[in-house]
Amino acid sequence: MNRFGWALVGAGMLAMTSSALAYEDGQERGAATAQRQYTFAWPFAEGSEMAPRGGSSKGEPLTLLQTPSADWEALQSPGLSSFERDRRAILAMAGEYRASFDFIEVAGFVAGHQPTRPYQSWGTEKVYVLADDGEQIVLQHLLVMRIVQEDGTISEPFITKHWRQDWTYEPERTLAYRGQHRWDWVEVPSEQRRGSWSQTVWQVDDSPRYGGVGQWQHHGNYSSWEGGEGWRPLPRREWSVREDYQVLVGSNRHTITPTGWVHEQQNNKVALSGAGQLRADTPVLAREFGYNRYERIIGTDFQAGDDYLAATDAFWAAIRADWERRFIAAGSLQLRGAPDQDRLFHTAFQYALGLQQDGRSLPADELARKAREIIDAYLGEPDASD
Repeated sequence: MNRFGWALVGAGMLAMTSSALAYEDGQERGAATAQRQYTFAWPFAEGSEMAPRGGSSKGEPLTLLQTPSADWEALQSPGLSSFERDRRAILAMAGEYRASFDFIEVAGFVAGHQPTRPYQSWGTEKVYVLADDGEQIVLQHLLVMRIVQEDGTISEPFITKHWRQDWTYEPERTLAYRGQHRWDWVEVPSEQRRGSWSQTVWQVDDSPRYGGVGQWQHHGNYSSWEGGEGWRPLPRREWSVREDYQVLVGSNRHTITPTGWVHEQQNNKVALSGAGQLRADTPVLAREFGYNRYERIIGTDFQAGDDYLAATDAFWAAIRADWERRFIAAGSLQLRGAPDQDRLFHTAFQYALGLQQDGRSLPADELARKAREIIDAYLGEPDASD
């Protein structure tokens, strides 16, 4: 088994986490070298100019699944309706994974463009089915990571609630990001709904991120979904190093494999002059490709993640319900800042941590009140319906 490195990024127990590849030979990342390395799309980059950025601590050894999963076999069953095969493809994304994240800038559209260093990271992640009522499936991602410490022992698990994806069959509405922390809940044209699924992506704190609508394509052993072009806010990997653009505009594809799935992105890096308005001159700075690979693993202990979810599920359900209620009522929401960059997520994560540590089980009405209070702070004003 190859062992790659990964590191926690953030401040304290409530920080956002990410994990990153490291060189197995211990070479310091970014160290000068005369040897040319291969970098996709940049064959003439010299030395280590395009060495991937990321951390260098090591994760525990993992065992990858080597044979087709039961979910893959179920997806290949003959005689399924298109709807049922779609459902099985979505449900096949649940499970325990080594998740790796690769992003590279492949083209620049301004004079003197210099590509930024590629981004690579990975972590151990479990994807849970939070809900499945037939025409709506909710998948929650949870990072459960351990590092190899200086004395060679394996640390206790670090747990971070990660992103969430909601899948809805023949949706009436979908989420659209407009830039500058504004989201609209927009109508899907009737001709676009038939046979389609929307994917709505929510951030680690269940605040909005982006949405898209598309149809699953099944061709024998190939099952893939692609949403149309849409806007999304900058992720941490970008806002932590860039200040010259405001949105990613791109497409999003999910494809199931025998032992996992892959998530591909093609994004333009776009500068805005206002909400929903591209900058008049040179709005598109560059294009990036993203390739996220979810490989099934066996024998890794995710019990700490299971326990966290059990202890906090009712609270996060209240948060989800309150966001949904507000979007349905208002149709559009303007946040006072970025949930991650401006640390709006902190209060929700802290409250969830307290529930887990105290083992408290609170009444639904109290959790609903707390959810309203937390989300009021995101909006900068009380909910008009309170």
